[in-house]
Order: sequence, then C-alpha cells, then structure tokens
Amino acid sequence: MVVTGTYDPYLVALSILVASFASYTALDLSGHAGLARGFARRMWLMAAALTMGGGIWSMHFVAMLAFIMPTPVSYDVGLTTLSLVVAIFVTGGGFYVISRQRASPVPLVLSGIFMGLGIAGMHYTGMAAMRVHAELSYDPLFVALSLVIAIGASTVALWLAFRTTDLGQKLVAAVVMGLAISGMHYTAMRAAIFTARGPVHEAHINASLSQTNLALAVAGITFIILAFASAASLFERKRAEEALRQAQADLARVNRVNTMAELTASLAHEVNQPISAAVTNANACVRWLAGDPPNLEEARAAAMRIVKDGTRAAEIISRIRLLFKKGTPQRDLLDLNELIREMLVLLRGETTRYSISVRTDLAADLPQVIGDRVQLQQVMMNLIGNSIDAMNDTDGTRELAIRSQRAENEQIMVSVSDTGEGLPPQQANQIFNAFFTTKVHGTGMGLSISRSIVASHNGRLWAADKSPRGASFHLILPTKVETHE
Repeated sequence: MVVTGTYDPYLVALSILVASFASYTALDLSGHAGLARGFARRMWLMAAALTMGGGIWSMHFVAMLAFIMPTPVSYDVGLTTLSLVVAIFVTGGGFYVISRQRASPVPLVLSGIFMGLGIAGMHYTGMAAMRVHAELSYDPLFVALSLVIAIGASTVALWLAFRTTDLGQKLVAAVVMGLAISGMHYTAMRAAIFTARGPVHEAHINASLSQTNLALAVAGITFIILAFASAASLFERKRAEEALRQAQADLARVNRVNTMAELTASLAHEVNQPISAAVTNANACVRWLAGDPPNLEEARAAAMRIVKDGTRAAEIISRIRLLFKKGTPQRDLLDLNELIREMLVLLRGETTRYSISVRTDLAADLPQVIGDRVQLQQVMMNLIGNSIDAMNDTDGTRELAIRSQRAENEQIMVSVSDTGEGLPPQQANQIFNAFFTTKVHGTGMGLSISRSIVASHNGRLWAADKSPRGASFHLILPTKVETHE
C-alpha cells in the first residue's frame, strides 16, 4: 500500500524563507570574496559556503519536517550530519572554482553540475536518513527533473555570486534562488514513493508538537547564524567604505604634492623676490648705521622694509604649506575672492613665464561660503593651472579670465576661462573621469578630484567651450546650505 503524506503550509513557507535568506547572505558574503585577496579571500569564501550550504541543508530539513506522514518518522543522526557536510563541501567547491576562473563559461557549467549533483546528493542522503515503517522508492522522471533543477539553480547561484552588487539585484536574486532551491527539494519529494509494510493508522496524520518544534528550532538557529553573517558583512562594508574615503583623501593629497612639484620653479621665484629684497635692505641698513654720524631714520626705514619683505615671504611659504597639509577637512566661512587672489599670487610666476595676461572680474560684497580652505585652494589651483597649460603653446593673445558673481538660489559662481585650443565636444564630460587626460605627462586625476571636492561642498563643476576659442570652467557653491563629507 502506497502511503501519501501532506505538508504543513506554515513550515513550507518557513523553508522557502530560510532558502531565500541563506541565498541573500551567501550572495552578500561572496561579494566580499570577489574583492579580497589571500587569507581574507579564503575566509569570505568559507563563510559564503557555510551560509549557503548550511542554509540549503536547513531548508531541506525544515521541509522534511513539514512533510506529515500517517506513520512515525525519525532520522538517523549520522546520515543527517553527513548531508549537512555534503551541502557545505559542494557549495564551497563551486564558489572556490568560480572565484578563481572569473565565471568563464566552461568552469561555470562544470561547477554548476558539480554543485547541483552535490545538493541533490545532500537531499537524497537526507532522505536515506529517514526511519519510517515503509519502503522508499523513487519515480525516475521526477528524480531526473530534480537533478535538472538542482544543477540549474546552482549554476545561476554561482553566476550571480560574483557579479551581483546592487541591493535590489541581490534581493531579487535571493528570492529566485530560494524558490529554485525549494522547487528542487519539493520536486525530489514528489519523486519519493513510500510503500507501507503493514496497516496504517490514520489517526496519526497530524504533525506532532515535537516535530514542529524541531523545525522551528532548526530554522531559528539558522536565522541567528545568518544574521550574524549579515552583520559581519555590513561591518566589513562600512570598514571598506571608510578605507575608500581615506584612500581618496590620500590620493587628493598626492595630487596636490604632484601639482606643487610642477610649480617648484615658479614658487622658488616668488619666495626669492622678498628674500632678495630683504638682503638688499639689510645691506642698506648696515651702511646707514656705519655712517658718521649714523643715519638712524634711514636705517629704521630699511629695517621696516626688511620686516615687510620677511612677512611677505612667510605668507607665501604659509600658503604653500597649507597645500601640503594632511588632516581632517576643516569647514569655515571663506571669502572666495580672497582665495582666488591667493592662488593668483602663487601662480604669478607661471603666468609671467608664458606671457599670459590675467583679467579678474570679482564681484564685490559676495556672501561667504562654508568650506575647507585647503580643498577649495586645490580646486582653484587645478582650474587655473589647467588654463595656463592650455595656453603654453598657443599663438596670439593669451588671456586668463576669472570672474565671480552671484547665482540663483543664494549661490556663488566662479568662472575660469582661457584662450587656448578649447575642448572637443565629446571631451566636455570625459575630462572629469579619473585617469582621463589630454596632457602628455598628466595623471588624469586633478579634475576628477576637483569635482569630488566640489560635490562634497554641495556644489557643481562643469566645463564648456568658449567662443571664439578656448575653454571655460564653471564652479557653483552654495552660501547657506550645510555641506557634507
């Protein structure tokens, strides 16, 4: 006599939920494995295998407990444990191969077959662990169908594991994988045929309390483990984001250092001028004091000029040191016009060397902006420096025009224009991409970093062609909106 069973719908729903949650956690953890190297990579792969394999086994066991038969059912501990080990082993093997082969077609298919057959092996090992007063046989058609579903689900899982990064994609993928894994199990259960060895007492058709409690306990422990794994993944993601922010800050500082290295000759000229003047005035002061009688008035005037020259040299050096300074950005009220003038002083040697005339049209009584002085100095130095470079080899008039004015919504706009060769239309946005450069010896990071800095100040930076020739860079910054990092 063939014995038919029924399913507890609540435990069936719980089994699908376990499979989906395990799939999401495994996708999340495998994403870290794809970025890590060495020991850290192996640890993330192991964690992904444990969560995926353990989750699949937990789903299988909960679904087994959801299957209600009119005869007592128990499970062999050894075979049940073996089915768990098989699930973790085949999942780990599949993840490991794909992580090394970058999901190329042949390894993907072979790994999917290996993992699918392993999951099917886990299921049928778990079925063999059943101790029931009935003979167990299988329908070959449904067995084959369960194998196809297992291999297909495994292949899709491996394909998604190292390429799904968006949260929405992960959620959809996890639901699809959860349904596929559950579909494999219930298809395999449909293949099972139980033939009773003796009379069946229908009174026992309801699930016992201990069976339901066991299913809830297994699911609860699985959820706790998966929650800890998700928390570890979230912590690692936050740590990686912080490391990325620090790397970006270090890269910005390196860019400032490289920029300053290119301007060493010009800055040396700027500092040399007040030092030479101070030496000249010091010699004059000595001569006035050596007179008979000493001319104290002239000596005092020469000494005052020495003080003035020394102060000027100190201001230039102070501005240079600010550009090299490493530390947490400090947001203060800033006068953009003053900041522009400071950069023009630093770059005066460059404009003189290439016979570039500088024209400024700085609106009076502009409101102050909230920002980091060093970062905004870096932006202005990059924009002005790029304009100077664009005119190095051009014939005709070389003019650098800088304008500041009020803009809409209580904002300030600064424009930096040159009379160089201009920008091809297709490069207006490309020039802000990291490592894209039109210079022979450029790094391609200056404008990318500048746009990031402006964005962190809730502003906007863009470029446009200038008629009849040249290019213009436009910068907009708010005056009353709180900035963010």
